[in-house]
Amino acid sequence: MTDTLMPYDDVLAAFDPALGLEVHVELNTASKMFCGCPAVFGGEPNSGTCPTCLGLPGAMPVVNGKAVESAIRIGLALNCDIAEWCRFARKNYFYPDMPKNFQTSQYDEPIAFDGWMDVEVDGETFRVEIERAHMEEDTGKSLHVGGSTGRIHGADYSLVDYNRAGIPLIEIVTRPIMGAGERAPDVARAYVAQLRELIVALGVSEARMDQGNLRADVNLSLAPKGTGTLGTRTETKNVNSFRSVERAVRYEMQRHAAILSGGGSILQETRHWHEDTGVTTSGRVKSDADDYRYFPEPDLVPVAPSREWVEELRGTLPENPTQKRARLQGEWGFSDLEMRDTVGAGAFGLVEETIAAGAAPQVARKWWLSELARRANDTGTDIASLGVTPADVVAVQRLIDAGSINDKLARQVFEGLYAGEGTPEQIVEARGLAIVSDDGALGAAVDKAIADNPDVADKIRDGKVAAAGALIGSVMKEMRGQADAGRVRELILEKLT
Repeated sequence: MTDTLMPYDDVLAAFDPALGLEVHVELNTASKMFCGCPAVFGGEPNSGTCPTCLGLPGAMPVVNGKAVESAIRIGLALNCDIAEWCRFARKNYFYPDMPKNFQTSQYDEPIAFDGWMDVEVDGETFRVEIERAHMEEDTGKSLHVGGSTGRIHGADYSLVDYNRAGIPLIEIVTRPIMGAGERAPDVARAYVAQLRELIVALGVSEARMDQGNLRADVNLSLAPKGTGTLGTRTETKNVNSFRSVERAVRYEMQRHAAILSGGGSILQETRHWHEDTGVTTSGRVKSDADDYRYFPEPDLVPVAPSREWVEELRGTLPENPTQKRARLQGEWGFSDLEMRDTVGAGAFGLVEETIAAGAAPQVARKWWLSELARRANDTGTDIASLGVTPADVVAVQRLIDAGSINDKLARQVFEGLYAGEGTPEQIVEARGLAIVSDDGALGAAVDKAIADNPDVADKIRDGKVAAAGALIGSVMKEMRGQADAGRVRELILEKLT
């Protein structure tokens, strides 16, 4: 059944949106949260498991100290208070991908709380208040086989891989974000993008959204305009790209508004996001905290980080992302609009890495915000997930600087990179893209262009050198864009002047 949606402008005229974002970050520790199994992506199903992460009787958990350190650093970077004493709790619910039938998490005593992050959208700053950042473990992964949706409904059977069960997670929960109005979808996207940037800078996670290292649950509610209240919320689960976060907020705003305007009420539930169609569908009725029967984890001792250790970790924090952008904007010579577009495209970190790898700032910006941003937009992919690295961009530009290819041929090199055909140098060789600068081959093409365009040749002989552009274009077409345009011009003028 297709949802009825209210036009976005009509939503804004009648309702005020409130956002809440819960971002799960998989930490890049060597081992899992409570056992020594490897915390790696992929691998043979169920090969990275042990009695502890499988929840077998008698197995005893031990807290991963590196995960605690990472949690504290994340909390400090988000301007949170760090608890002097906190403990784990059991969150009880049944689902096949949770072998223990409970998740070891934190409930009323998180390790970090009461923080904030400022995010900027088109020159306007929004403060996002952080309610908490707490430690927990990830679940396994279910694969539903058969059916058309890949979900459990309609599947013939399901398989469960517990390799991911027990991998350390930090869940970062915001307080309701109110007052964003029409910018609500943009604020949600900007927050998740900036949070990912911070996580990467901290070095605590790969934060690859395409691999599930970082995923967002998007809470959305509407209230009648001007009331300042909170409506009934829905939670769209496991949204795994910046673009999808923005689209999910917009979709839920339009869906909620249509229901409320028609006299209906919003069901508090989880929703599934469908990347292909851009819609959400109903999941399950959302449980409240009481339904999870939280109680303190009896098999784990409390965590009590010393103040000395916390301050030592504070000294390891990277530069604040907002301050860093302002500093780099000056160093790179970007205008406010250029920097805003770079950040808005999700390319700031990529441009920074490309410059650090040896590219000029405007060159790095040119490729990421033109060719690569276009590809991301055409394919509905985050720019960071295209399979092109900053080192690739630098290698492409070096081929241009060396005269091996030109900008037009470089676009074919990028096509090869998208397809996984190897390094830029390998792609140029395999596709035969190298620029021809041999005078013999170029001279023959120039002679043909002159013969085919006698009127243009006569103009050049009469001193109208600008007309050479037409002959250069003919030669480039003949050479499939692989001629050295500068040398072609020299040969034309040598022959006709």
